[in-house]
Amino acid sequence: MKRLTLLTLAITGSMYLTAQEKENYMLVGTYTAPGKSEGLYVYRFNSETGEAVPISSVATSSPSYVAVSPDEKFVYAVHETDRKGLGGEISAFAFDKVTGRLTFINKQPSGGDHPCYIEVDNTGKWVFAGNYSSGSLSVFPVNATGGLDKSSQVIQHTGSGADKNRQEKPHVHCTKLSPDNRWLFVPDLGIDKVMIYAFDEITGQLTPGRPAFSASDPGDGPRHFTFHPNRQYAYLIEELSGHVVTYRYDNGLLTELQRVSTIPEGQTGYPGSADIHVSPDGKFLYASNRGDFNTIACYAINTNGTLTSTGHQSTLGKGPRNFNFDPSGDYLLVANQQSDAIVIFKRNTMTGELSDTGKRINLGQPVCIKWIAIH
Repeated sequence: MKRLTLLTLAITGSMYLTAQEKENYMLVGTYTAPGKSEGLYVYRFNSETGEAVPISSVATSSPSYVAVSPDEKFVYAVHETDRKGLGGEISAFAFDKVTGRLTFINKQPSGGDHPCYIEVDNTGKWVFAGNYSSGSLSVFPVNATGGLDKSSQVIQHTGSGADKNRQEKPHVHCTKLSPDNRWLFVPDLGIDKVMIYAFDEITGQLTPGRPAFSASDPGDGPRHFTFHPNRQYAYLIEELSGHVVTYRYDNGLLTELQRVSTIPEGQTGYPGSADIHVSPDGKFLYASNRGDFNTIACYAINTNGTLTSTGHQSTLGKGPRNFNFDPSGDYLLVANQQSDAIVIFKRNTMTGELSDTGKRINLGQPVCIKWIAIH
């Protein structure tokens, strides 16, 4: 009888852990003007059912991009404002996995106007922020409380691009670390370059790479950057041209392999391309178009890293600024900023195809989705 009881407890415990692993916290950053949302939201997402349940929120000004520390104890958010010439800010929060609640720690000036991207290094000791309107990036030390000290380095880009309406000056749009934590890649929409910096994780210092940048075609407007899980390839989305650029990647060096359009063949219009992600299994790449299309462009990734288009999925909303996979990789969630809803798609892991689950998270101006494990 005792052995049977122990076996029953073991099975029950195993079932409980399996159920827990199917749930994760989902963090959503928003734009708070003109008052449709409060700020930063936390949901509990079930990867078996595709259901999201609201847990908590923090009232804070336009946390349009969010990053999670490697140990998942802290969350960092930009405040995409310029405070009437005083520049934007970034904030640090402690995250409680038991309650799913965020607690404000502190904030620092971002070192420029309208910060739009934030990244934490693999050690959890350094935070990077990209300032769109100023065309600058900043490095912040993380202190023992998980809070942020004043910026230790601010780098100002210079130059302009071919599109005089959008590229009158630098516009930093992303600060993406390489998987090995040694290089920082900074797409600058205003100067048509992905700037490359060597990163010292001991001192937090950034120095120009050799070469110092990879150039896009004039007027293309590089925006977001990501890596393949195998670390051999990297991908860039260009906002103004609607191109995805494939690179071979090797220790800070980018070698361009391919440029493909995110727009369906035969169609014309402004792409307003925004976000780009490789599926967790490394088999597919997805890129979002806002502008005249409001679609997710889908690609199969070939063995040499290049892409083959598999189609386009309507985002069933407007302004897909950001999207992300749930931790299982079975769902793709699209933050439609202009239609105030996150649309939840089921992802076919064999074909990469997206299908509407019919599930929505109604939320004012959602623009960033990140994840924290519950257990």
